[in-house]
Order: sequence, then structure tokens, then C-alpha cells
Amino acid sequence: MSVAPPPTVTLSDRFARELPEMAVPWQAEAAPDPRLLVLNEPLAGELGLDPSWLRGPDGVGLLTGTAVPEGATPVAQAYAGHQFGGFVPRLGDGRALLLGELTDGEGRLRDLALKGSGRTPFARGGADGLAALGPMLREYVVSEAMHALGIPTTRSLAVVATGRPVRRETVLPGAVLARVAASHLRVGSFQYARATGDADLLRRLADHAIARHHPAAADAPQPYVALFESVVAAQASLVARWMLVGFVHGVMNTDNVTVSGETIDYGPCAFLDAFDPATVYSSIDVGGRYAYGNQPIVAEWDLARFAEALLPLLADEQEAAIEVAVASLGGFRPAYNDAWSEGMRRKLGLPGGLDDEVARALYDDLLALLTAGRVDLTSFSRGLSGAARGAAEPTRELFLDLAGIDGWLARWRALTPDADAMDRVNPVYVPRNHLVEEALAAASDGDLDPLHRLLDAVTRPFEERPGLERYAAPAPETFGAYTTFCGT
Repeated sequence: MSVAPPPTVTLSDRFARELPEMAVPWQAEAAPDPRLLVLNEPLAGELGLDPSWLRGPDGVGLLTGTAVPEGATPVAQAYAGHQFGGFVPRLGDGRALLLGELTDGEGRLRDLALKGSGRTPFARGGADGLAALGPMLREYVVSEAMHALGIPTTRSLAVVATGRPVRRETVLPGAVLARVAASHLRVGSFQYARATGDADLLRRLADHAIARHHPAAADAPQPYVALFESVVAAQASLVARWMLVGFVHGVMNTDNVTVSGETIDYGPCAFLDAFDPATVYSSIDVGGRYAYGNQPIVAEWDLARFAEALLPLLADEQEAAIEVAVASLGGFRPAYNDAWSEGMRRKLGLPGGLDDEVARALYDDLLALLTAGRVDLTSFSRGLSGAARGAAEPTRELFLDLAGIDGWLARWRALTPDADAMDRVNPVYVPRNHLVEEALAAASDGDLDPLHRLLDAVTRPFEERPGLERYAAPAPETFGAYTTFCGT
């Protein structure tokens, strides 16, 4: 009987080779008793990885960083960042490792990285570099839900329980997340390079970002201006998509703003239960800096910090560079407004070519009604297609101001909304906060069934299915106020 040879996994080290000043070679800590809890088999297939091999001891070794392929160079990446408005010139991967880059089935280079793999030279204070099981499973669930919603995001390949306890407020089971990204380049990466004062490093980093994410910029008359404008456009589109589904990131520091335009870092994140622009879920955001309604403003602020880092590349004289940066950053608000308005038009099933003033008044009045009634955005948006088909009562019941919603519905119906088109963009299922907490609590007790049921719902979010009614329902009143934690 012949035995198939083990698969060959090749991890390139492009980032480490091209930017060695920003890469510290490092190794993951040993996992005393590793156990694969959840594996994203479709994503593994995209990456050319055999799921059956990943479930074996060698595959689990890769997913924990304890058995990397020959020739791989795992590194902790250096970056800086504004955290809640305060600049820290040296942050870096305190508990993460970039194992290397894989080439997927479409020829795209994608990072394979770990989170919770142990303390690195960038770990601050007494941080242990480890991660608890709950936050790693949260990132898996929410990132895969975001992908299913069509929102650019890092992906989760696997979560492995390490068998090592993690001490936080209590002792929790430890885990490692294997994360896949277009790259882990961030605004904070450029801030780090600029802070070193090394002009050559900053230029090489920009060239690396252009080649990897925005190749059209290389042929522009001013490639680094084109890079900046490409990132501005990508972030405007991304944040508009967050707002349209009620996603609250929770920690929009500049080290969590990607150059690729992907969502990254699902720490204190959540989806709105009740529509309110002032909603904050993060336990550490006491001032509401990263509230739901502030996200577009914060994104623009973060991009201004990106512009500051790029100034030496934008023009020879600083005053001229500032003028270029201000003009280019001015494209954020129109790009965001256009993306958000087009998304709202599609959510409401409205025809193209709608008069801008009519559309804006309709959107503004709806947001006021949603806010006043603290209405569940997901339930409202999905249920509205029923109103387009003539069954308006379930939608009306969500509001206290019946006269207000009746008047709005009459104006909306007069524009002949397309119910079928609405169902293609308004999800039935999102990772509702009470269901996420239920799944994480069960998983911490060794029961993964609730997690798998939740994943089944949120990774096919637009397809209403019998038996999944509780996954479409808002949180019960007994759930109370919700707070999330970063997991460190």
C-alpha cells in the first residue's frame, strides 16, 4: 500500500527581504497541548493547502507556528500608531507573527500570520503575547461573516487551542488564530518608517505597497500621490460598507488601518443592536472616540496621519507636499458620501438616477426615525422588502412613531422599490452580539456546536432558511447593555 507524500508548503519572505528594518526574525512559543478547534476548509483550498493535512500534526504545527516549512522566515513586524489619538513611535507585533506569504489559486500573494503565538520583542510592559480562546473565536466568526457580506476583510484560517492557560481577569483557555490577509501593511507601518528618519526605508515601503496593492500607481505621473489617493478611496469605500451594515470596529487606531483597504483586528467589535450613532461597545473607549457614527470622521483623521508620514515622497518642498496631501485627502468625503449613498439606494431597492435631494431627504429622515426608535438595523433592512411586497406591519411594529414611519413608507413606496434586489443586499443573519457570546461561552466549556451553527448562519447571510429564526432575531431585552474587550 503506497502512502501519499506530505504536501509541500512554500512560504515566501518578501516582506522580510525587502524591508528587513521592519522585520524581527522570531519563533512562536511551543503549544503544550495543541488541538485544532475550527478550520476554514474553503479558505484552505483557495491557498492550496490540504485540509486533511492541516488537521494532522504537521498542519497543526504550521497553524501554531511551531513547525514552519524549511526556508520560511517568521517575523514580528514593526509599526507605529496613534492609539486613541496619542502617537506611539514603536508598537509592532507584540503577540503576532508573520509566517510568510502564500500564493493563492488566483496568483495573489497573501500573508499567513498568527495571533496569540507568544511574546515578541515588541511586547509592551508585562504583556505575555498570548491570546485567550474567546477573542480568537470572535475574530474567526466576525471576519468570516464580513467576508460573506462582501466587505473587504482579513480572513480566518483556523483557531487552535494551545493547552496553555492565559491569565487575564481570570484564568482562560489559550488559543492561536491563523489569519490570512492581502498584507499586514498599515498606516502605522508608514508612521514607523517616517519616524526612523530613513528616507530610503520610507520610499522602499511605499514601493512595496504599490507593487503589492496598488500597481496602477506605479504608472502615474506622481506614484506616491497616486498611492495615497488609492488608499483614501479604498478606506472610504470600506468604512461606508461598515456603516451600511451597522458594524462597529471599536478600535480605529492608525495601526488598524490597512493600506489594502481590508478590515483588520476584530477585538472590541460588534454589530448594532439598536440604531444609535453614539453606540460604543469597547470597554476602553470611554470617551466615545470610535463610536459608530464617528467612524467616517476617524477614518479621515487616520488618513491625514498617513499623509503626514508620506510627505517626503509627495513633493520636494514640505509646503508643496502639504498642499498635495490636503488636496488628495479632500477626496475622502465625496468618495465616502458616494459609496454610502449608493449603498443606501441599493438597501432601499431604489432605481438609479434618483434626484440627489429627494434621495438625501429620504435617507436623512429614515436615519432620524431609526435613531429615535432605537430600531434594529438588520431586522429593519431585511424586513423592508416585505413592506415593498405589501406587508408593512412587521416593519411598522419596530417603531414607536407610527405616523412618522407611515409617512416615510408612503414616500418610499412611491419610488417603486425592488424587493428582490433588496433581499440580495440586506442580510438576514449577522453575528448578533448575544449569539456570539453564547457561542464563545459554550466553546470555552468545550462545546463547539453553537459556534458551528452560528458560522453556518452568518456565512450564508442573504439566504433565509427554516430553523434559523433565532439567528435572525434581535437580542432579548434580558441581554442588557453590551461591552466588548480587546482580549489583551
